[in-house]
Amino acid sequence: MALERLFITCGGTGGHFYPGLAIAHTFQNGGGKVLLLLSGVNAEAQAKIARSQGITAEVLPVMPHPKKNPFKFVSGLIGGTFKSLKLYKKHAPQALLGMGSFASIPAVAAAKLAGVPLFLHDGNARVGKANRTFSRVAKLVATAFPCVNEKAVKAPLTVTGMPIRKALIDLRHTDKKSALSSLNSTFGCKLEEARKTILVFGGSQGADAFNVNFPQAFQELGRDDFQVLHLTGKGKLETAQKNYSGAGFPLLLLESSEKMELFLAAADIAVCRSGGSSLAELALFGLPAVLVPFPGSAEGHQDDNAEVFVKSGAAVKVDNADLTKEKAAELVSGFLNAPEEWQTMAQNMAQLARPNASEDTLQLISKTLF
Repeated sequence: MALERLFITCGGTGGHFYPGLAIAHTFQNGGGKVLLLLSGVNAEAQAKIARSQGITAEVLPVMPHPKKNPFKFVSGLIGGTFKSLKLYKKHAPQALLGMGSFASIPAVAAAKLAGVPLFLHDGNARVGKANRTFSRVAKLVATAFPCVNEKAVKAPLTVTGMPIRKALIDLRHTDKKSALSSLNSTFGCKLEEARKTILVFGGSQGADAFNVNFPQAFQELGRDDFQVLHLTGKGKLETAQKNYSGAGFPLLLLESSEKMELFLAAADIAVCRSGGSSLAELALFGLPAVLVPFPGSAEGHQDDNAEVFVKSGAAVKVDNADLTKEKAAELVSGFLNAPEEWQTMAQNMAQLARPNASEDTLQLISKTLF
């Protein structure tokens, strides 16, 4: 027998949804039948994205966090569980893959009631609360990185890596010259291959640590032998523009971009948060990094993620509170003055890449079942 029918439940942020979507594409491209069970405040928007890409998706009833609205949480839990049960009966999936988040509770509860085997994937080095709870009834837990809280997980653990969209995987060998040429033609800028290229991105929300301190540090270095690619995050472009005013080096400044593969391929170093997907993409492109963990990440999981890469010699970590413009200038100067050290880090980063994470996760499920 082989794995032919799979449900994947995603909820909450893009950090849960996009890896699940990547696995769904891999499974469907291999001939399998897949259905996404989506829940959480972003479920409708996520379903629209999935369907536009040819992936079948069902939206479960709204289920806000129990601390925010206990009544709606219970109502959503009951409604989501019953809808999931109907879908299990209709499609007879051979397994449910949960990508984490409390929003996955209805699909997981229904799987238990319907006798559908449960598998879990966690995109961080610290397995989250929801997956730790679900692990009590799961066949196994796959993780993006080596687990730092293994004793809290009640099912077998295996590192499979973080599932990444195919467009990034296919373009991971794009050379710097080609990437810069594409950026220049797309955005009308004048980036140069000979210059060291620094990529700065602080996540969808942006942060002053990135949009204020680094632009000011670049300006105060008083040198023009580098260039900057900077994605500010939504609503942060004007702040960054003011801080880059009068810059004497080539600069591409945007809120965000759908062409992240070009930015990763064009850069020599990155400055960013340490979310699971970002780190997996850095590894895929062999891009060394200055990691600034988001201080509000659940249970400090971004610190744990960053430590995995620091211990592997692929990155340096700076606490958000310590990232002054002086510290930023010190880091940039160190990179420009000793590029050979960062080249070694690039090689170490590339060793952490797992481009077959989706395939490996699916193979693990199939092997366990059959």
